[in-house]
Amino acid sequence: MLLICFRQIVLILMLMGGSLVQAADLRLSFGDPEQGIADGWREQHFRATDPTQYRLLEDGGEVVLQAESRKQASGLVYEIDVDLASYPILVWRWKVEGIIPAGNALTREGDDYPARVYVVFPHWFKPKTRSINYIWANRLAQGEVVPNPFFGNARMMAVQSGNERAGTWITECRNVYQDYREIFGDAPPTAGAIALMTDTDNTGGEARAWYADIRLVAADKDADPPLYCP
Repeated sequence: MLLICFRQIVLILMLMGGSLVQAADLRLSFGDPEQGIADGWREQHFRATDPTQYRLLEDGGEVVLQAESRKQASGLVYEIDVDLASYPILVWRWKVEGIIPAGNALTREGDDYPARVYVVFPHWFKPKTRSINYIWANRLAQGEVVPNPFFGNARMMAVQSGNERAGTWITECRNVYQDYREIFGDAPPTAGAIALMTDTDNTGGEARAWYADIRLVAADKDADPPLYCP
């Protein structure tokens, strides 16, 4: 059973089971626009707010996930069981319509983002669950890492920031293994979930974003060092 509470960005996750077939790339398929979002993705709704609207569409011949939020918040979660020493690289594409003007990663009232990609590291004692949140920041400097204002074990990393590249598809590549070591000071435990979220419940704003091509990539054993982001 996977229990996740995104409300107020407090990630509480307990993972039992779940696996992915070993391959060069572990791709997280969104599904088909006609059939809907694939069963591997679970939508987490909140009692106190309406959910973000997620749907599949085609963009340039590819299936992408569109997220629209109007004072809303909910997330999509994909359960995994992956050793990041073997699959350290997370790659994805995303695009946002624009940032949230009132958004501010340093305050609870501003803790909304047009797009974010989580990697969750569950612990049997829920307060010790950790996560790295790769965010499209509203005003945080690109590359800056800060604790989430609601949950200190969730760290927010500004992969993109501001409106300069809004409206453009951007491919991101992060070495999650190295990011975890730099952020938390030790080697990462097994990753338990990948999650996506576009939310505007704290600011009362609006946001639209698109996600595509999410995958974990195996370490290149021939490279020096072997853990790299191409």
